[in-house]
Amino acid sequence: MFPSFFSGAGGSKAIADERGDWMSGVVPLLKLLSLTVIGSLIAHPKTQIVPKATFKLLSKLVFVLFLPCLIFVQLGQSVTLEDVLLWWFVPVNVLISTLIGCALGYLVAVICRPPQRYFRFTIIMTGFGNTGNLPIAIVGSVCHSTDQPFGPDCNRTGIAYVSFAQWVAVILVYTLVYHMMEPPMEYYEIVQEGEEIQEIGETQTVSNLSRPLLDEAEWPGMVDKETEDAKTPFIARVFRSISGSSQNIFPDLNSNEEATAGSSSPRSLTCLAEPRVVRRIRIVAEKTPIQHILQPPTIASLLALIVGLIPALKSFFFDTDAPLSFFTDSLDILAAAAVPSVMLILGGTLAEGPKDSSLGLRTTIGITVARLLVLPCIGIGVVALADKLGFLVEGDLMYRFVLLLQYSMPSAILLGAIASLRGYAVKESSALLFWQHVCAVVSLSVYIVIYFKLLRYV
Repeated sequence: MFPSFFSGAGGSKAIADERGDWMSGVVPLLKLLSLTVIGSLIAHPKTQIVPKATFKLLSKLVFVLFLPCLIFVQLGQSVTLEDVLLWWFVPVNVLISTLIGCALGYLVAVICRPPQRYFRFTIIMTGFGNTGNLPIAIVGSVCHSTDQPFGPDCNRTGIAYVSFAQWVAVILVYTLVYHMMEPPMEYYEIVQEGEEIQEIGETQTVSNLSRPLLDEAEWPGMVDKETEDAKTPFIARVFRSISGSSQNIFPDLNSNEEATAGSSSPRSLTCLAEPRVVRRIRIVAEKTPIQHILQPPTIASLLALIVGLIPALKSFFFDTDAPLSFFTDSLDILAAAAVPSVMLILGGTLAEGPKDSSLGLRTTIGITVARLLVLPCIGIGVVALADKLGFLVEGDLMYRFVLLLQYSMPSAILLGAIASLRGYAVKESSALLFWQHVCAVVSLSVYIVIYFKLLRYV
Protein backbone atom coordinates (compact mmCIF):
# COMPACT_ATOMS: atom_id res chain seq x y z
CA MET A 1 0.00 0.00 0.00
CA PHE A 2 1.35 3.39 -0.99
CA PRO A 3 1.44 6.28 1.50
CA SER A 4 -1.59 8.42 2.05
CA PHE A 5 -2.36 11.13 -0.50
CA PHE A 6 -1.29 13.79 1.99
CA SER A 7 1.49 11.94 3.76
CA GLY A 8 5.04 13.24 3.75
CA ALA A 9 6.65 10.16 2.22
CA GLY A 10 7.93 9.54 -1.27
CA GLY A 11 9.81 12.51 -2.71
CA SER A 12 11.50 10.75 -5.61
CA LYS A 13 9.06 12.18 -8.17
CA ALA A 14 8.78 15.60 -6.55
CA ILE A 15 9.34 18.84 -8.38
CA ALA A 16 12.56 20.27 -7.04
CA ASP A 17 11.50 23.48 -5.32
CA GLU A 18 8.84 26.11 -4.88
CA ARG A 19 9.72 27.89 -8.10
CA GLY A 20 9.64 24.59 -9.96
CA ASP A 21 6.11 23.95 -8.70
CA TRP A 22 4.86 27.28 -9.96
CA MET A 23 6.65 27.05 -13.29
CA SER A 24 5.45 23.49 -13.93
CA GLY A 25 1.88 24.47 -13.09
CA VAL A 26 1.64 27.84 -14.82
CA VAL A 27 3.72 27.39 -17.98
CA PRO A 28 1.39 24.74 -19.54
CA LEU A 29 -1.56 27.09 -19.02
CA LEU A 30 0.40 29.97 -20.54
CA LYS A 31 1.00 27.86 -23.64
CA LEU A 32 -2.69 27.15 -24.00
CA LEU A 33 -3.52 30.79 -23.25
CA SER A 34 -1.19 31.88 -26.05
CA LEU A 35 -3.02 29.64 -28.52
CA THR A 36 -6.36 30.94 -27.27
CA VAL A 37 -5.27 34.57 -27.65
CA ILE A 38 -4.10 33.87 -31.20
CA GLY A 39 -7.50 32.34 -31.96
CA SER A 40 -9.24 35.39 -30.48
CA LEU A 41 -7.13 37.82 -32.50
CA ILE A 42 -7.65 36.15 -35.86
CA ALA A 43 -11.38 35.63 -35.22
CA HIS A 44 -12.21 39.01 -33.63
CA PRO A 45 -15.24 40.62 -35.31
CA LYS A 46 -13.28 43.84 -35.95
CA THR A 47 -10.41 42.12 -37.76
CA GLN A 48 -11.97 38.94 -39.20
CA ILE A 49 -8.56 37.75 -40.40
CA VAL A 50 -10.09 34.29 -40.40
CA PRO A 51 -13.88 34.28 -40.99
CA LYS A 52 -16.32 32.49 -38.74
CA ALA A 53 -17.08 29.98 -41.50
CA THR A 54 -13.47 28.78 -41.33
CA PHE A 55 -13.70 28.26 -37.57
CA LYS A 56 -16.89 26.25 -38.04
CA LEU A 57 -15.10 24.04 -40.56
CA LEU A 58 -12.12 23.70 -38.21
CA SER A 59 -14.52 22.75 -35.41
CA LYS A 60 -15.99 20.04 -37.60
CA LEU A 61 -12.50 18.77 -38.49
CA VAL A 62 -11.62 18.52 -34.79
CA PHE A 63 -14.88 16.74 -34.05
CA VAL A 64 -14.84 14.17 -36.86
CA LEU A 65 -11.10 13.74 -37.50
CA PHE A 66 -8.41 15.21 -35.21
CA LEU A 67 -9.94 14.30 -31.84
CA PRO A 68 -11.04 10.76 -32.85
CA CYS A 69 -7.53 10.10 -34.23
CA LEU A 70 -5.97 11.30 -30.99
CA ILE A 71 -8.28 9.17 -28.85
CA PHE A 72 -7.87 6.04 -30.96
CA VAL A 73 -4.06 6.20 -31.10
CA GLN A 74 -3.44 7.07 -27.44
CA LEU A 75 -6.18 4.97 -25.83
CA GLY A 76 -5.64 2.00 -28.17
CA GLN A 77 -1.93 1.83 -27.32
CA SER A 78 -2.44 2.19 -23.58
CA VAL A 79 -5.46 0.09 -22.66
CA THR A 80 -5.47 -3.62 -21.81
CA LEU A 81 -8.04 -5.82 -20.10
CA GLU A 82 -6.14 -5.43 -16.83
CA ASP A 83 -6.16 -1.65 -17.26
CA VAL A 84 -9.93 -1.56 -17.75
CA LEU A 85 -10.33 -3.32 -14.41
CA LEU A 86 -7.87 -0.94 -12.75
CA TRP A 87 -9.32 2.25 -14.25
CA TRP A 88 -12.87 1.73 -13.03
CA PHE A 89 -12.73 4.77 -10.73
CA VAL A 90 -12.13 7.19 -13.64
CA PRO A 91 -15.73 7.06 -15.01
CA VAL A 92 -17.10 6.69 -11.47
CA ASN A 93 -15.31 9.91 -10.55
CA VAL A 94 -17.18 11.70 -13.35
CA LEU A 95 -20.47 10.62 -11.78
CA ILE A 96 -19.32 11.69 -8.30
CA SER A 97 -18.11 15.09 -9.52
CA THR A 98 -21.40 15.62 -11.38
CA LEU A 99 -23.51 14.73 -8.33
CA ILE A 100 -21.48 17.02 -6.08
CA GLY A 101 -21.60 19.77 -8.70
CA CYS A 102 -25.39 19.48 -9.00
CA ALA A 103 -25.70 19.68 -5.21
CA LEU A 104 -23.57 22.84 -5.25
CA GLY A 105 -25.72 24.15 -8.11
CA TYR A 106 -28.85 23.63 -6.04
CA LEU A 107 -27.28 25.58 -3.17
CA VAL A 108 -26.29 28.36 -5.58
CA ALA A 109 -29.85 28.48 -6.92
CA VAL A 110 -31.30 28.65 -3.40
CA ILE A 111 -28.83 31.29 -2.17
CA CYS A 112 -28.56 33.48 -5.27
CA ARG A 113 -32.23 33.16 -6.28
CA PRO A 114 -32.02 33.43 -10.07
CA PRO A 115 -35.24 33.99 -12.07
CA GLN A 116 -37.42 30.93 -11.54
CA ARG A 117 -37.14 29.80 -15.15
CA TYR A 118 -33.34 29.47 -14.70
CA PHE A 119 -33.43 27.37 -11.52
CA ARG A 120 -32.72 24.09 -13.34
CA PHE A 121 -30.27 25.87 -15.62
CA THR A 122 -28.24 27.00 -12.59
CA ILE A 123 -27.99 23.41 -11.33
CA ILE A 124 -26.96 22.08 -14.76
CA MET A 125 -24.29 24.70 -15.42
CA THR A 126 -22.74 24.10 -12.00
CA GLY A 127 -22.89 20.33 -12.15
CA PHE A 128 -21.62 19.38 -15.60
CA GLY A 129 -18.01 20.20 -16.40
CA ASN A 130 -15.86 19.83 -19.50
CA THR A 131 -14.50 16.27 -19.55
CA GLY A 132 -13.31 16.16 -23.16
CA ASN A 133 -11.47 18.73 -25.26
CA LEU A 134 -10.13 21.02 -22.54
CA PRO A 135 -8.70 18.28 -20.25
CA ILE A 136 -7.04 16.69 -23.28
CA ALA A 137 -5.50 20.06 -24.18
CA ILE A 138 -4.25 20.59 -20.60
CA VAL A 139 -2.76 17.09 -20.42
CA GLY A 140 -1.06 17.61 -23.77
CA SER A 141 0.37 20.95 -22.68
CA VAL A 142 1.54 19.65 -19.29
CA CYS A 143 3.22 16.64 -20.90
CA HIS A 144 4.94 18.91 -23.42
CA SER A 145 6.94 20.48 -20.57
CA THR A 146 10.42 19.15 -19.86
CA ASP A 147 10.03 19.17 -16.07
CA GLN A 148 6.68 17.39 -15.87
CA PRO A 149 6.58 14.75 -13.10
CA PHE A 150 4.57 12.08 -14.93
CA GLY A 151 7.25 10.14 -16.76
CA PRO A 152 7.96 9.39 -20.45
CA ASP A 153 4.46 8.03 -21.19
CA CYS A 154 2.79 11.16 -19.82
CA ASN A 155 0.83 12.18 -22.92
CA ARG A 156 -0.32 8.70 -23.87
CA THR A 157 -1.57 7.67 -20.42
CA GLY A 158 -3.12 11.06 -19.68
CA ILE A 159 -5.17 11.16 -22.87
CA ALA A 160 -6.11 7.50 -22.34
CA TYR A 161 -7.53 8.32 -18.89
CA VAL A 162 -9.44 11.34 -20.18
CA SER A 163 -10.84 9.38 -23.13
CA PHE A 164 -11.84 6.47 -20.89
CA ALA A 165 -14.03 8.83 -18.83
CA GLN A 166 -15.57 10.70 -21.74
CA TRP A 167 -18.31 8.22 -22.59
CA VAL A 168 -19.97 8.65 -19.18
CA ALA A 169 -20.20 12.41 -19.62
CA VAL A 170 -21.57 12.00 -23.16
CA ILE A 171 -24.33 9.66 -21.96
CA LEU A 172 -25.28 12.10 -19.19
CA VAL A 173 -25.42 15.05 -21.59
CA TYR A 174 -27.57 13.37 -24.24
CA THR A 175 -30.02 11.91 -21.72
CA LEU A 176 -30.28 13.73 -18.38
CA VAL A 177 -29.05 17.17 -19.48
CA TYR A 178 -31.09 17.10 -22.67
CA HIS A 179 -34.33 16.69 -20.72
CA MET A 180 -33.34 19.03 -17.88
CA MET A 181 -32.70 21.77 -20.46
CA GLU A 182 -36.21 21.70 -21.87
CA PRO A 183 -37.98 25.09 -21.74
CA PRO A 184 -40.03 25.62 -18.58
CA MET A 185 -43.79 25.32 -18.91
CA GLU A 186 -44.52 28.98 -18.23
CA TYR A 187 -41.90 30.07 -20.78
CA TYR A 188 -43.52 27.93 -23.45
CA GLU A 189 -46.94 29.37 -22.70
CA ILE A 190 -45.61 32.94 -23.06
CA VAL A 191 -44.25 32.05 -26.46
CA GLN A 192 -47.54 30.52 -27.50
CA GLU A 193 -49.42 33.65 -26.49
CA GLY A 194 -47.48 35.49 -29.17
CA GLU A 195 -45.12 37.79 -27.30
CA GLU A 196 -41.97 36.06 -28.53
CA ILE A 197 -43.29 33.90 -31.32
CA GLN A 198 -41.87 36.21 -33.99
CA GLU A 199 -38.44 36.19 -32.35
CA ILE A 200 -38.34 32.39 -32.32
CA GLY A 201 -39.47 32.28 -35.93
CA GLU A 202 -36.59 34.54 -36.87
CA THR A 203 -34.14 32.40 -34.92
CA GLN A 204 -35.22 29.33 -36.83
CA THR A 205 -34.60 31.01 -40.20
CA VAL A 206 -31.18 32.39 -39.30
CA SER A 207 -28.42 31.07 -41.55
CA ASN A 208 -25.87 28.68 -40.15
CA LEU A 209 -22.99 31.15 -40.58
CA SER A 210 -24.68 33.83 -38.43
CA ARG A 211 -25.11 31.51 -35.47
CA PRO A 212 -22.65 31.98 -32.58
CA LEU A 213 -19.58 29.78 -32.87
CA LEU A 214 -20.33 28.56 -29.34
CA ASP A 215 -23.46 26.79 -30.59
CA GLU A 216 -21.42 24.30 -32.59
CA ALA A 217 -17.99 24.47 -30.95
CA GLU A 218 -18.22 20.89 -29.64
CA TRP A 219 -21.19 19.61 -31.63
CA PRO A 220 -20.90 20.52 -35.34
CA GLY A 221 -24.11 19.95 -37.24
CA MET A 222 -26.15 20.30 -34.05
CA VAL A 223 -28.80 22.32 -35.91
CA ASP A 224 -29.52 19.36 -38.17
CA LYS A 225 -30.39 17.22 -35.12
CA GLU A 226 -33.32 19.43 -34.11
CA THR A 227 -36.63 17.59 -33.76
CA GLU A 228 -40.21 18.82 -33.58
CA ASP A 229 -40.18 18.47 -29.79
CA ALA A 230 -36.72 19.99 -29.21
CA LYS A 231 -37.95 23.45 -28.25
CA THR A 232 -40.99 22.35 -26.22
CA PRO A 233 -41.39 21.23 -22.58
CA PHE A 234 -41.88 17.66 -23.70
CA ILE A 235 -41.70 15.94 -20.30
CA ALA A 236 -44.17 18.43 -18.86
CA ARG A 237 -46.42 17.75 -21.83
CA VAL A 238 -46.29 14.01 -21.17
CA PHE A 239 -46.53 13.88 -17.37
CA ARG A 240 -48.53 16.90 -16.29
CA SER A 241 -52.29 17.12 -16.52
CA ILE A 242 -53.11 20.42 -18.24
CA SER A 243 -56.42 22.22 -17.87
CA GLY A 244 -58.04 25.25 -19.40
CA SER A 245 -56.64 26.84 -22.54
CA SER A 246 -53.35 25.01 -22.15
CA GLN A 247 -55.16 21.76 -22.86
CA ASN A 248 -55.09 22.60 -26.56
CA ILE A 249 -51.40 23.47 -26.43
CA PHE A 250 -50.40 20.27 -24.64
CA PRO A 251 -52.75 17.49 -25.74
CA ASP A 252 -52.62 14.14 -23.98
CA LEU A 253 -50.21 12.15 -26.07
CA ASN A 254 -51.92 8.90 -25.07
CA SER A 255 -55.56 9.85 -25.51
CA ASN A 256 -55.85 8.71 -29.12
CA GLU A 257 -53.96 5.51 -28.43
CA GLU A 258 -56.18 4.73 -25.45
CA ALA A 259 -59.36 5.52 -27.38
CA THR A 260 -58.34 3.27 -30.23
CA ALA A 261 -57.44 0.49 -27.86
CA GLY A 262 -60.73 0.88 -25.99
CA SER A 263 -62.90 0.77 -29.10
CA SER A 264 -61.24 -2.27 -30.67
CA SER A 265 -60.43 -4.39 -27.62
CA PRO A 266 -62.70 -6.29 -25.25
CA ARG A 267 -63.03 -4.89 -21.77
CA SER A 268 -61.43 -8.03 -20.38
CA LEU A 269 -58.14 -7.12 -22.06
CA THR A 270 -57.81 -3.72 -20.35
CA CYS A 271 -56.02 -5.36 -17.43
CA LEU A 272 -53.25 -6.30 -19.84
CA ALA A 273 -52.81 -2.76 -21.12
CA GLU A 274 -49.53 -1.00 -20.53
CA PRO A 275 -49.70 1.08 -17.32
CA ARG A 276 -50.05 4.82 -17.95
CA VAL A 277 -46.82 5.72 -16.11
CA VAL A 278 -44.83 3.04 -17.95
CA ARG A 279 -46.25 4.26 -21.27
CA ARG A 280 -45.25 7.84 -20.55
CA ILE A 281 -41.74 6.78 -19.55
CA ARG A 282 -41.51 4.83 -22.80
CA ILE A 283 -42.60 7.89 -24.80
CA VAL A 284 -39.95 10.05 -23.13
CA ALA A 285 -37.30 7.37 -23.72
CA GLU A 286 -38.25 7.18 -27.41
CA LYS A 287 -37.81 10.95 -27.73
CA THR A 288 -34.42 10.95 -25.98
CA PRO A 289 -31.67 11.54 -28.58
CA ILE A 290 -29.68 8.55 -27.39
CA GLN A 291 -28.49 7.96 -30.96
CA HIS A 292 -26.35 11.10 -30.72
CA ILE A 293 -24.12 9.33 -28.19
CA LEU A 294 -22.42 7.55 -31.09
CA GLN A 295 -20.47 10.61 -32.18
CA PRO A 296 -17.00 10.25 -33.80
CA PRO A 297 -15.02 10.73 -30.51
CA THR A 298 -17.19 8.14 -28.74
CA ILE A 299 -16.89 5.71 -31.65
CA ALA A 300 -13.11 6.21 -31.58
CA SER A 301 -13.09 5.37 -27.86
CA LEU A 302 -15.08 2.18 -28.45
CA LEU A 303 -12.84 1.10 -31.32
CA ALA A 304 -9.74 1.82 -29.24
CA LEU A 305 -11.11 -0.31 -26.40
CA ILE A 306 -11.89 -3.18 -28.77
CA VAL A 307 -8.42 -3.05 -30.33
CA GLY A 308 -6.69 -2.64 -26.97
CA LEU A 309 -8.55 -5.50 -25.30
CA ILE A 310 -7.76 -8.02 -28.06
CA PRO A 311 -3.97 -8.67 -28.08
CA ALA A 312 -3.94 -9.96 -31.67
CA LEU A 313 -5.65 -6.80 -32.95
CA LYS A 314 -3.44 -4.57 -30.84
CA SER A 315 -0.27 -6.11 -32.26
CA PHE A 316 -1.75 -5.74 -35.74
CA PHE A 317 -2.14 -1.95 -35.22
CA PHE A 318 0.43 -0.79 -32.69
CA ASP A 319 3.50 -3.07 -32.59
CA THR A 320 6.75 -1.73 -33.98
CA ASP A 321 6.57 -4.00 -37.03
CA ALA A 322 2.75 -4.11 -37.16
CA PRO A 323 1.22 -4.50 -40.65
CA LEU A 324 -0.89 -1.36 -40.09
CA SER A 325 1.77 0.69 -38.33
CA PHE A 326 1.84 3.06 -41.33
CA PHE A 327 -1.89 3.69 -40.79
CA THR A 328 -1.60 4.40 -37.07
CA ASP A 329 1.39 6.67 -37.76
CA SER A 330 -0.79 8.63 -40.18
CA LEU A 331 -3.49 8.93 -37.51
CA ASP A 332 -0.86 10.08 -35.05
CA ILE A 333 0.19 12.88 -37.41
CA LEU A 334 -3.42 14.04 -37.68
CA ALA A 335 -3.84 13.74 -33.91
CA ALA A 336 -1.08 16.28 -33.35
CA ALA A 337 -3.40 18.97 -34.75
CA ALA A 338 -6.13 18.35 -32.15
CA VAL A 339 -4.81 20.39 -29.19
CA PRO A 340 -3.85 23.57 -31.09
CA SER A 341 -7.09 23.43 -33.08
CA VAL A 342 -9.18 23.06 -29.91
CA MET A 343 -7.55 26.11 -28.33
CA LEU A 344 -7.87 28.20 -31.51
CA ILE A 345 -11.59 27.36 -31.63
CA LEU A 346 -11.93 28.30 -27.96
CA GLY A 347 -10.23 31.61 -28.73
CA GLY A 348 -12.59 32.21 -31.64
CA THR A 349 -15.54 31.43 -29.37
CA LEU A 350 -14.37 33.90 -26.71
CA ALA A 351 -13.69 36.56 -29.37
CA GLU A 352 -17.43 36.90 -29.91
CA GLY A 353 -17.70 38.17 -26.34
CA PRO A 354 -20.40 37.56 -23.74
CA LYS A 355 -24.03 37.80 -24.78
CA ASP A 356 -26.70 39.76 -22.94
CA SER A 357 -27.92 37.68 -20.02
CA SER A 358 -30.93 37.89 -17.75
CA LEU A 359 -29.45 35.34 -15.34
CA GLY A 360 -28.21 38.05 -12.97
CA LEU A 361 -24.73 39.02 -11.83
CA ARG A 362 -25.11 37.35 -8.43
CA THR A 363 -26.05 33.98 -9.94
CA THR A 364 -23.30 34.21 -12.57
CA ILE A 365 -20.71 34.82 -9.86
CA GLY A 366 -22.21 32.09 -7.68
CA ILE A 367 -22.01 29.46 -10.44
CA THR A 368 -18.46 30.49 -11.37
CA VAL A 369 -17.22 30.41 -7.77
CA ALA A 370 -18.92 27.06 -7.06
CA ARG A 371 -17.64 25.47 -10.27
CA LEU A 372 -14.08 26.83 -10.34
CA LEU A 373 -13.19 27.35 -6.66
CA VAL A 374 -15.39 25.27 -4.35
CA LEU A 375 -15.75 22.07 -6.39
CA PRO A 376 -11.96 21.56 -6.86
CA CYS A 377 -11.47 21.77 -3.07
CA ILE A 378 -14.10 19.09 -2.58
CA GLY A 379 -12.47 17.07 -5.37
CA ILE A 380 -9.16 17.01 -3.51
CA GLY A 381 -10.95 15.46 -0.54
CA VAL A 382 -12.75 12.88 -2.70
CA VAL A 383 -9.57 11.78 -4.49
CA ALA A 384 -7.66 11.69 -1.19
CA LEU A 385 -10.35 9.49 0.36
CA ALA A 386 -10.40 7.21 -2.71
CA ASP A 387 -6.62 6.88 -2.50
CA LYS A 388 -6.80 6.03 1.21
CA LEU A 389 -9.43 3.36 0.48
CA GLY A 390 -7.20 1.81 -2.17
CA PHE A 391 -9.46 2.62 -5.16
CA LEU A 392 -6.70 4.24 -7.24
CA VAL A 393 -3.87 2.76 -9.30
CA GLU A 394 -0.90 2.63 -6.97
CA GLY A 395 1.88 5.11 -7.68
CA ASP A 396 0.32 6.48 -10.88
CA LEU A 397 0.57 10.28 -10.65
CA MET A 398 -1.18 10.93 -13.97
CA TYR A 399 -4.15 8.84 -12.84
CA ARG A 400 -4.59 11.10 -9.81
CA PHE A 401 -3.95 14.26 -11.82
CA VAL A 402 -6.74 13.43 -14.29
CA LEU A 403 -9.14 12.65 -11.43
CA LEU A 404 -8.38 16.01 -9.82
CA LEU A 405 -8.66 17.78 -13.16
CA GLN A 406 -12.23 16.50 -13.58
CA TYR A 407 -13.29 18.69 -10.65
CA SER A 408 -11.48 21.80 -11.92
CA MET A 409 -12.97 22.30 -15.38
CA PRO A 410 -15.41 25.08 -16.32
CA SER A 411 -18.87 24.07 -17.49
CA ALA A 412 -18.96 22.00 -20.66
CA ILE A 413 -19.20 24.01 -23.88
CA LEU A 414 -21.54 21.27 -25.11
CA LEU A 415 -24.15 22.67 -22.69
CA GLY A 416 -24.29 25.76 -24.90
CA ALA A 417 -25.11 23.58 -27.89
CA ILE A 418 -27.85 21.77 -25.94
CA ALA A 419 -29.28 25.14 -24.85
CA SER A 420 -29.38 26.28 -28.47
CA LEU A 421 -30.96 23.01 -29.56
CA ARG A 422 -33.67 23.29 -26.93
CA GLY A 423 -34.18 27.04 -27.34
CA TYR A 424 -33.68 27.60 -23.61
CA ALA A 425 -31.27 30.03 -21.89
CA VAL A 426 -29.16 30.40 -25.06
CA LYS A 427 -27.80 33.87 -24.27
CA GLU A 428 -27.38 32.99 -20.61
CA SER A 429 -25.32 29.88 -21.36
CA SER A 430 -23.17 31.79 -23.83
CA ALA A 431 -22.41 34.58 -21.33
CA LEU A 432 -21.80 32.15 -18.48
CA LEU A 433 -19.45 29.96 -20.50
CA PHE A 434 -17.54 33.05 -21.61
CA TRP A 435 -16.93 34.32 -18.07
CA GLN A 436 -16.16 30.85 -16.73
CA HIS A 437 -13.47 30.21 -19.35
CA VAL A 438 -11.94 33.64 -18.74
CA CYS A 439 -11.81 33.00 -14.98
CA ALA A 440 -10.60 29.43 -15.50
CA VAL A 441 -7.27 30.76 -16.75
CA VAL A 442 -6.52 31.94 -13.20
CA SER A 443 -8.24 29.16 -11.25
CA LEU A 444 -6.69 26.34 -13.29
CA SER A 445 -3.21 27.85 -12.90
CA VAL A 446 -3.63 27.95 -9.12
CA TYR A 447 -5.09 24.48 -8.81
CA ILE A 448 -2.58 22.81 -11.13
CA VAL A 449 0.18 24.21 -8.90
CA ILE A 450 -1.68 22.86 -5.85
CA TYR A 451 -2.12 19.46 -7.53
CA PHE A 452 1.57 19.25 -8.36
CA LYS A 453 2.42 20.02 -4.74
CA LEU A 454 0.04 17.31 -3.49
CA LEU A 455 1.37 14.78 -5.98
CA ARG A 456 4.84 15.19 -4.49
CA TYR A 457 3.66 13.20 -1.48
CA VAL A 458 2.17 10.20 -3.29
